[in-house]
Amino acid sequence: MTASYEVRGAVAVITLNNPPVNGLGYATRKAVAEGVARANDDAAVQAIVLAGAGKAFSGGADIREFGTPKALAEPNLLSLIKTVEASGKPVVAAIHTVCMGGGLELALGCHYRVAAPGASIALPEVKLGLLPGAGGTQRLPRVLGVEMALNMIVKGDPVKSEVLAALPGQKLFDRLIDGDLLEGAIAFANEVAARRPLPSVRQLKAVHPEADAYFQFARNTVKAMAKHFPAPARCVDCVEQAVKAPSFDAGLAYERGAFTALMFTPESRALRHAFFAERAASKIPDVPEDTPQRKIERVAVIGAGTMGGGIAMNFLNAGIPVTILETKQEALDRGIATVRKNYEAQVKKGKLQQDKLDQRMALLSTTLSYDDIKNADLVIEAVFEDLGVKEGVFKALDEVMKPGAILASNTSTLDVDRIAAFTKRPQDVVGMHFFSPANVMKLLEVVRGAKTGKDVLATVMAVAKKIRKTAVVSGVCDGFIGNRMIEQYSRQAGFLLEEGATPQQVDKAIEKFGFAMGPFRMGDLAGNDIGWAIRKRRYVEKPNMRYSKTADLLCEMGRYGQKTGAGWYDYLPGKRDAIPSAAVVEMIEKHRAELGITPRKISDDEIVHRLVYSLVNEAAKILEEGIASKASDIDMVYLTGYGFPLWRGGPMNYADEQGLYNVVQAMKRFAKNPHDDAAFWQPAPLLAKLADEGKRFN
Repeated sequence: MTASYEVRGAVAVITLNNPPVNGLGYATRKAVAEGVARANDDAAVQAIVLAGAGKAFSGGADIREFGTPKALAEPNLLSLIKTVEASGKPVVAAIHTVCMGGGLELALGCHYRVAAPGASIALPEVKLGLLPGAGGTQRLPRVLGVEMALNMIVKGDPVKSEVLAALPGQKLFDRLIDGDLLEGAIAFANEVAARRPLPSVRQLKAVHPEADAYFQFARNTVKAMAKHFPAPARCVDCVEQAVKAPSFDAGLAYERGAFTALMFTPESRALRHAFFAERAASKIPDVPEDTPQRKIERVAVIGAGTMGGGIAMNFLNAGIPVTILETKQEALDRGIATVRKNYEAQVKKGKLQQDKLDQRMALLSTTLSYDDIKNADLVIEAVFEDLGVKEGVFKALDEVMKPGAILASNTSTLDVDRIAAFTKRPQDVVGMHFFSPANVMKLLEVVRGAKTGKDVLATVMAVAKKIRKTAVVSGVCDGFIGNRMIEQYSRQAGFLLEEGATPQQVDKAIEKFGFAMGPFRMGDLAGNDIGWAIRKRRYVEKPNMRYSKTADLLCEMGRYGQKTGAGWYDYLPGKRDAIPSAAVVEMIEKHRAELGITPRKISDDEIVHRLVYSLVNEAAKILEEGIASKASDIDMVYLTGYGFPLWRGGPMNYADEQGLYNVVQAMKRFAKNPHDDAAFWQPAPLLAKLADEGKRFN
């Protein structure tokens, strides 16, 4: 049973019991409705308490039922709330720990609400591109006031129960209960058992003294802050109806219509896809959930550069002691100073308390000797991206590290199997590819070698969660998932320059599409010399792979990007503003003339689809080769590591939304362009097959 029923004296207690967060799935809704009916039929019962077992009152809808017939089966949530509201005996919601979404809407349908301090209260539907669809936009303004309720609905962030209980005039909570919540709720139910008429939120009025002006202000604010997402503006519309609709039921019907319309928007589909993709990323097909994990209590990082320091900060933030190893004392001092500076910047902005800074720095130690890290449970190598350098590190680690220690490499492109072969314990070796800046970026590519142990994988995925990263598993190949795809994107950007586009036109088009940064601004930020080094390697390993020469010519001019004050753009000292460069335009035009290409006008649409579909085609190959286990993992890599627009749900979801048939047709057009790479634009076999069968990646 996902909800239990028992009678305590004159009070019936219905307890939601559907772990982990008492989601309001079909079986739970049915059991609660039956419990309310049973209590009303029992003459000995005078009042009802609705409680939640375990770690929540209720987190809302049961996400496992999303998109299935069960989600709408009667009693649906609206019907259940109606049943509770219409009960002839008072229903008291006993709220603790988590009360969100449909869980809060159900509580608002009860006659009374009591709460334990510290409970997180929220209507987070906006984060899925939706709005509360079971009366939340109509009832919350009636108990908290219009402005507080609208803020909570539009932001979707949790607020603590004691904060809400302290608001003047609030009618959300009838009592805060310290001590045993259930005992307190039963005592309260006995107190109010005989009171009539029964109070009901629907009978309260939602009022605002300057309603028209306030809602106009709210609309303007929401438009500026959430321009790509329709849900926040619809939340404003619904709360306005709570104030202006002729009746409560009219407001409820308006809310339902708005909720249903949002369900079908591409933005909501993208957000829901991302929500499920993030949860699915932690599941590895052949690694059972109960795989034993290794204990990670001490971590060592090799290298105190930008990457090493950033990686160390993730563990310090999670309260895990870290030792950084370097070859020279001045490199260590520089690295530690950067870590401290990063923390001090957070203190200045009010994002971190000084005592927390002191606690974190106290967990950090440094050394110049491998002998001092031999007892670490996990060691992450973050040295220069060169196989010879990494060989030296891993041979040294193999000598000193205790048995069972996990040896990880932060390589972004190199072969993890070759790195593992430098040791006598390849089962302990794994790739942990952090993205720069490592203390900020959410993505962690976990690279699984041919011999990486399943317990090592399970442990690293759990560690990723602890340091608040989104971990995605990749197999071994050049560039793994993210960088292997971005190479094709960068090649297309180069070809577009040769054919007539300018760096700023390409960047503007893809930024308008929603990327955080276009390919040329990104190159200037990362350092154009990094791509140059990779291309030099490619010219030897893959001589038939064609690149535009523009990027090499740029590097030969010494224009490496922001760090040299000049890249694809010019930069003023100390500023990051990208200023179009006449020298770069001249270089591109000269190169174009040498190739004998007459420049043409290229549309933004062509720019966007050549860049995005190049990602999609390479991703289809990655999927087919088993480098990624599912399309949604690739979307997660691009949403959390490469600035792909969230409201488009990642490259694979975007391709699905466009229709794979249309994607393939576009690729066939690109293949006819004499200045592009026709062989690359042959649709990957998996993409061609899915398009042919009218199927999707996800």
